[in-house]
Amino acid sequence: MISVHRGRVSVSGEGFEGSISSSFPGQAGAEDRPTVGDWLLIDRETRNLVRILDRSSLFKRPAPGDSRRVQLIAANVDTLFVVTACDHDFNVARIERYLVLAREVGVRPVVVLTKADLSPAPERLADATRALQSGLRVDLVDGRDPASAAHLAGYCGLGQTVALVGSSGVGKSTLVNTLKGSDSIATQAVREDDGKGRHTTTVREMHRLAGGADGGGWLVDTPGMRELQMSEVASGVTEVFDDVTAVALECRFANCTHADEPGCAIRAAMGKGDLDPARVDRWRKLAQEDAANSGAAAVRRSRAGRAGNRR
Repeated sequence: MISVHRGRVSVSGEGFEGSISSSFPGQAGAEDRPTVGDWLLIDRETRNLVRILDRSSLFKRPAPGDSRRVQLIAANVDTLFVVTACDHDFNVARIERYLVLAREVGVRPVVVLTKADLSPAPERLADATRALQSGLRVDLVDGRDPASAAHLAGYCGLGQTVALVGSSGVGKSTLVNTLKGSDSIATQAVREDDGKGRHTTTVREMHRLAGGADGGGWLVDTPGMRELQMSEVASGVTEVFDDVTAVALECRFANCTHADEPGCAIRAAMGKGDLDPARVDRWRKLAQEDAANSGAAAVRRSRAGRAGNRR
């Protein structure tokens, strides 16, 4: 599936291309809706969607402003490019949130740092990002320069799907244009007063890369996200913050809040300088946010199940 619009989806397949309804028989919960990257079974004669084929991965988040609803981001993604600029946009906590999403669904994350010319020390930002997780791939890229972005094409080979996520104005669409070798996607400059970008990409859309006779892989361009709440990502939080969670297992009490309990290994490690208090605070915030939103997700699925049973 190529793109998602209100109530309809754009699809492309052998001898079939166009826009169809996103509804199909038996559709119940929010995750039953098709999203960009999905493989769909479609009736050629009626042009109706029959079902969504099994997904290898699914990125989702609580809908902005309403944790009771879910927003699907992309499906069947092999690599996630977390794109952030070396200016006002650079934010370790936001990068960690994207890493949690990637680790939760088992997709390889690559952090792409753009606009290095806007920072007096871009390598310092790259080092700070690499320190977030062992083995994390971090690349400084000039999204306008094909030579600079060329090594990213290795993730975009035949049969591979790469999704780009990040704030507005960090250069996602520019990077897609460069990797495609065209300027078919509109781009806009960021505001000079606060460095924030304008929403150029308004829909999630797939773009095919050239790559020999059989073509190349696919890129998924997504609108900028100002809010990225966590839900149902407990294992992702554990993996991204494995240094913190490993120490937490040494606490005297299993239900330790890491505040003022005796025998708290987290507090002891911070006192000795083995753990960064700011990182611990981010871990605690994400874990609490995930627990609250996961509860809301369970209620949502329960209601959807009851509604489906009444049909």
